[in-house]
Amino acid sequence: MTEQALKIPPAFTAKGLTKVYGEGTAAVHALRGVDLTIPTGEFVVLLGPSGSGKSTLLNILGGLDRPSAGSAHFRDRDLSAMNDADLTRYRRDHVGFVFQFYNLMPSLNARENVELVTEIARDPMKASDALALVGLDRRETHFPSEMSGGEQQRVAIARAVAKRPTVLFCDEPTGALDSTTGRAVLKVLTDVNEQLGTTVIIVTHAAATAQLADRVIHFADGAIREVVLNDTKLRAEDIEW
Repeated sequence: MTEQALKIPPAFTAKGLTKVYGEGTAAVHALRGVDLTIPTGEFVVLLGPSGSGKSTLLNILGGLDRPSAGSAHFRDRDLSAMNDADLTRYRRDHVGFVFQFYNLMPSLNARENVELVTEIARDPMKASDALALVGLDRRETHFPSEMSGGEQQRVAIARAVAKRPTVLFCDEPTGALDSTTGRAVLKVLTDVNEQLGTTVIIVTHAAATAQLADRVIHFADGAIREVVLNDTKLRAEDIEW
């Protein structure tokens, strides 16, 4: 590792991160004292079954939820100490989200859906450039009803990356897609990571996605069971589905 690389702070660190929903006998322990470090610029997969705590971790790191105990830092900023206004600014300035369901506005075409973000971002890409990045430069005037599921997900990715986020969080981004379309969407996400230097964090239960990652964090029962560094990353088109 170079001296310059050593000076780059990690994208995220967490210490003793705990999240409990409810109280007493009805309490659900979604996170149980999680410690982790995610280096800047990596492609990271949080892998585990439903209910293992990975989406809860994503929501806390993304500024959508707060921990019950412990701390989570973005670079040198303590997310768990931020007020609502600070978290809103953090999400606006640094974070992009991609979810399993595309959440596109049906009455807007692809370009207009992306412009929903570019109009409020500090230093956005042009909507047409973001769509070109995901291979939809010829589809920008089409409406969601005129697109396949994979195309709609790529519009959602373009909308997320158009504001040039520092980190892109993806919660089951291929969960509603077939294998061919899923590979195409994953290729877009690896392109975003490699071309823009964006830290990409994917939450999934699909083990095949781990073959793309720099780092695979295995979750079970609200805790990290194993962290695997991947020295033999595959291309999205070559992964076994």
